[in-house]
Amino acid sequence: MRDETSTSVDRGQYEDAVTPWEQEAWRAAALDWVADGLAAHGLRENGRREVRLRPWSVLIRVPVEGRAPVWFKANPPASVWEGALTEALARWVPEHVLEPLAVDAERGWSLLPDGGELFRHVLERDGAGPEVWEDVLRRYAAMQRALVPYAGDIERVGVPSARTAALPEVFDRLVAENTVLRPDQRGSLAALRPRLVDWCAELVALSVADSLDHADLHDGQFFHPAPARFTFFDWGDASVTHPFCSLRIPVAKAGERYGAEVMGRLRDAYLEPWTDAGRTTSTELRRAVSLAWRLAALGRAASWGRVFSSAGSGAVEEASARWLLELLTAPPV
Repeated sequence: MRDETSTSVDRGQYEDAVTPWEQEAWRAAALDWVADGLAAHGLRENGRREVRLRPWSVLIRVPVEGRAPVWFKANPPASVWEGALTEALARWVPEHVLEPLAVDAERGWSLLPDGGELFRHVLERDGAGPEVWEDVLRRYAAMQRALVPYAGDIERVGVPSARTAALPEVFDRLVAENTVLRPDQRGSLAALRPRLVDWCAELVALSVADSLDHADLHDGQFFHPAPARFTFFDWGDASVTHPFCSLRIPVAKAGERYGAEVMGRLRDAYLEPWTDAGRTTSTELRRAVSLAWRLAALGRAASWGRVFSSAGSGAVEEASARWLLELLTAPPV
């Protein structure tokens, strides 16, 4: 194990969050596991580690002699499956994801190669227009379609199941478990429930099968290492649900950057891989996007429960409640 003085720690805005990194035995075991994982590939650590602590993960940038750094990630118990999912995705859709160097599925540890330049940094440097987002969304949608046959396998890895037909039950659980919703907010959500049931039934009838939803696909969640290549990562918020739920975060973020007028064209670019002659019309698919846009709020609300147990429960429930109340807002597309 390397000397602690060769490590810098970044807690961001979460100074009070307590993670396993604070436990000396855990820290020693994790760093030894990283060293063993590197050695299995003929690699050796060389340089100052950079540790990033958040309520939902421990992330370590590990410099490696003679090549790009590697990344260690530890997930909380509620998303302990992320390493196993990453490993499985590398078998099923290798052109779209990172292949881990090592995974400890029981402990929720992953050792990942460097993925190249983040898409966010490409945008900041090159000032790319919305057309590059169209390419991102087409490729992401193609990956989701390729994963449809693996939906059951993804659930068996441990990824939460939030099947479209079962979303009313997910809604009921999230509302019942949340202790910070006011009585008037609960009343508004209760009044919405019959409509939510209808939305789910309508989506099921359109016959777009459930698949993997990343649930937080913003510009810092995928790499752009080469022209026309995008590599998706960070699956800790994911679930198996209606695939169109994935569209909410990237289209909203692009709309903030370029203006609301780009949202429709980005939606249509995403829908291209889902369009088969005689299968589903563009009008039906666009309607499905509008329904899934609202229902995506359930995935975001649920994801706030996937933090280390020491994270402040009040702040977590507040964030979850804000997303539940987003169900009341009409979608912009």
